[in-house]
Amino acid sequence: MQNIRNIAIIAHVDHGKTTLVDKILHSCSIFRDNESTGELILDNNDLERERGITIVSKNVSVQYKDVKINIIDTPGHADFGGEVERVLKMADGVLLLCDAFEGAMPQTRFVTQKALALGLKPIVVVNKVDKENCRPEEVYEQIFELFFNLEATEEQLDFPVIYGSSKQGWMNTDWKVQTDNIFPLMDAILANIPPAPVQEGTLQMQITSLDYSSFVGRIAIGRVARGTIKENMPVSLVKRDGKVVKSRIKELYTFEGLGKVKVSSVSSGDICAVVGIDGFDIGDTIADFENPEQLEVISIDEPTMNMLFTINNSPFFGKEGKFVTSQRLRERLHKELEKNLALRVVETDLPDAYLVYGRGILHLSVLIETMRREGYELQVGQPQVIVKEIDGVKCEPIEILIVDVPGDVAGKVIELVTQRKGELLIMEPKGDLQHLEFEIPSRGIIGLRNNVLTATAGEAIMAHRFKAYEPWKGQIPGRSNGVLISMDKGLTTAYAIDKLQDRGRFFVDPGVDIYEGQILGEHIRDNDLVINVTKGKQLTNMRASGSDDNVRIAPAIKFSLEECMEYIQADEYIEVTPQNIRLRKIYLTENERKINAKKFVNQ
Repeated sequence: MQNIRNIAIIAHVDHGKTTLVDKILHSCSIFRDNESTGELILDNNDLERERGITIVSKNVSVQYKDVKINIIDTPGHADFGGEVERVLKMADGVLLLCDAFEGAMPQTRFVTQKALALGLKPIVVVNKVDKENCRPEEVYEQIFELFFNLEATEEQLDFPVIYGSSKQGWMNTDWKVQTDNIFPLMDAILANIPPAPVQEGTLQMQITSLDYSSFVGRIAIGRVARGTIKENMPVSLVKRDGKVVKSRIKELYTFEGLGKVKVSSVSSGDICAVVGIDGFDIGDTIADFENPEQLEVISIDEPTMNMLFTINNSPFFGKEGKFVTSQRLRERLHKELEKNLALRVVETDLPDAYLVYGRGILHLSVLIETMRREGYELQVGQPQVIVKEIDGVKCEPIEILIVDVPGDVAGKVIELVTQRKGELLIMEPKGDLQHLEFEIPSRGIIGLRNNVLTATAGEAIMAHRFKAYEPWKGQIPGRSNGVLISMDKGLTTAYAIDKLQDRGRFFVDPGVDIYEGQILGEHIRDNDLVINVTKGKQLTNMRASGSDDNVRIAPAIKFSLEECMEYIQADEYIEVTPQNIRLRKIYLTENERKINAKKFVNQ
């Protein structure tokens, strides 16, 4: 029976989880000496690499001193909390990673709370001690206080601490003494994380994540909680609602290094992948054929936001994408539901539109960006928060917002947040920054990031996490400026844009194909303005002094997908195609917009 440790690595965004996993893989010589692996080995899809964040949790395993260590790398962003909640079920202990300057951040708190509630044994790693102005001792105190506030047990409060720098590849128990390897951390894992217990009895295994293969279909991944699972074994699949479906296991795999290895049986305590079971969902239990017993179902926090997804019906429909029909859109959204636990898809009255519920703007934008890269064309509406009625009172999601800003611009940030019904809870110095904590409705966070970054010259660090549903806070002002709307279709001209520059800021460059009803820029006033930017200069054979001025155009503003989602209003759509992201009015002609204006007054 081999000795197994199961650990999950949890931390706030960008505190160095995936880099640490890289170093563990290298130091346990998973790779050949001549193999080039690059950095951030586990962030293996393009989106994760571009954004520098982990979106999907992944499993790897290494051998160290004859012990198999299963490592689970988790996302740090609260929008992907659904991923973290379920994979923690597979672990016996956690490595809590913390930045030596930033300390415990909101998402650190979010995932730590989940881990402590499951009774997991923590090891704290204070990372990035090679940064200037780092404060490892203060961060240690802060984490101890966080554990205490989260009602950790005596045993959990007695946590070991390792200091180091994942990037430079060293760890030690004393942050002032630099070593040349990360073995002190590996030794701490063996010493402090309990071995996976062996539970005898009938089979119990909870499905906590899934994989997909085009050859064998969906693959269930989970940890065997009790008994032994074998190839060709008849089993019962206990659904979330208690319904039992009989099935049979075809193949079994365990994790080794970055890949999987086929085995004939897996004992309790190890993490494995099961092929051959149909119709399973995450949270179902694979149990004994004759006496099935269900494990406690994983509870996932509810979504807090929804968006309308619909087919692209703009004049440029079908020019760039491969998948443009409502049938394709529906299939893709339902396929996403299989592995994205915190997502919901609801049919609407319209045959080609779907309401998609998610955890936040980032959660939904990652789905849209993934679909766009796969060749889908679609349109999405303004994000809306989900309102519930609790005991007859209209309630909305409230979030804790944390902003670290230079002291001289803290006042501007407080003003911006309080305009959106935010309440200041804490204001204290943190190094050379001011640390601000607010309670704010989720509605207020939509579109706030851009304003805060503008007001602080890009120096603010923002993070937020869901707190609870609380009574409705009242009306929040939306975008203060109107937009510039195209009157005609054709190519934009530098001459026309130059003449209209005093009317607002443009989102398009000269020489771009546009259509009627497309949003081309932001108006300087609060009303919408219809403009013609396809008009060319009237040419004559006379030369007049002063009429040949050089055209001087300010660069167009380019929005990312998230910025577009925060920018649009209720009567606008974002048109997303594999090559372009355009903003447009739902009703393209001026006449239609006037007829339907009342629909959007209260939204």
